[in-house]
Amino acid sequence: MYQIEQSFTMKYAFPVCFDRDTLAPESTVLTDILSRAGDGPHRVLPVIDQNVLIAHPDIVDRLQLYADVHGDVLELIDPPLIVRGGEISKSDPIEVDEFYLRTQTQNIDRHSFALVIGGGAVVDAIGYAAATAHRGIRLIRMPTTVLAQNDAGIGVKNAINYRGRKNYLGTFAAPFAVINDFDFLATLPQRDKVSGIAEAIKVALIRDGEFFNWLHENRGPLAEFAPEPTERMITRCAELHLEHIRSSGDPFEQGSARPLDFGHWCAHRLEELSASELRHGEAVAIGIALDSLYSYLKGMIGIESVERIRATLEGVGFTLNHKALESLDIHKALEDFREHLGGKLCITLLTREGAAIEVNEIDHHTMEECRQQLLGGVWPK
Repeated sequence: MYQIEQSFTMKYAFPVCFDRDTLAPESTVLTDILSRAGDGPHRVLPVIDQNVLIAHPDIVDRLQLYADVHGDVLELIDPPLIVRGGEISKSDPIEVDEFYLRTQTQNIDRHSFALVIGGGAVVDAIGYAAATAHRGIRLIRMPTTVLAQNDAGIGVKNAINYRGRKNYLGTFAAPFAVINDFDFLATLPQRDKVSGIAEAIKVALIRDGEFFNWLHENRGPLAEFAPEPTERMITRCAELHLEHIRSSGDPFEQGSARPLDFGHWCAHRLEELSASELRHGEAVAIGIALDSLYSYLKGMIGIESVERIRATLEGVGFTLNHKALESLDIHKALEDFREHLGGKLCITLLTREGAAIEVNEIDHHTMEECRQQLLGGVWPK
């Protein structure tokens, strides 16, 4: 037998910027990012979430003015691609197909850029399209929701749904850059403002007890979306997610352990059961509550922690007894999650506020007890 052992290493590097009024003519954040690719002008296809366009009807004109001022760096591909916002952009192939068509008809190649401005679902779907067209078109993400700015828009994963299965088709592809512009958050509906806080609570519980304590103490201002605590919450949440991706030794999830998926094994299923009526963050909040209760009933955390977790989740505005829980098949949801992991079942549970362990088995009877407690709104005391 003749065998060659092939091995090489690639370095991935991209900036995650926190900014305001990024499209103001005097701002150089976007042009500085484009200049990292060398001399311009660089061709850029804007992809805009329809919900963003409704909330910011002047955004196309602002983009064009910005391009006119910075014509030596930026050449906009006209017209921008407008896509439907929300989970439909991941579940219906129209958005991805339209992106592919535009790459063909407007000569968008691997040296061009896609600038996606939108919520987490749109960022996910267009990220998948950009990663698979020409085996990879440079992607600049401009997330416009709390959830996308602190989690979905800052990592290396992209995905669309397939035949009712969430994130069934996807890629690991690092963006060229991420720009979190806080100004987009002001026009969000209240549900979307609250929804993204779930990911901050999640990552704090498994990685940073001090941050969780801060979230708990500031649950009132966060529920009111006060600017200073909201921006601090988003920034710290993003830092912790990026730190995990960078330092875990498994950025492309080759193994089975997924600590950042704490609370997610049932969250994905709850989204499907509710036909996406539940926002992702709302489903994650329920998942956090469920797995925190389970951690308590298994003697891993104390009653004080369970009470603080509940107070934090409900204090920022989450409802934890959604009717989708009534239809949750625990066995099927866990098996689907195991298949999603691609190996043995690996569920993250809490050992204290800010620390977690991975377990390979779940006691279905105990988890059913947790489900019933959530549905009834009766927590242990």
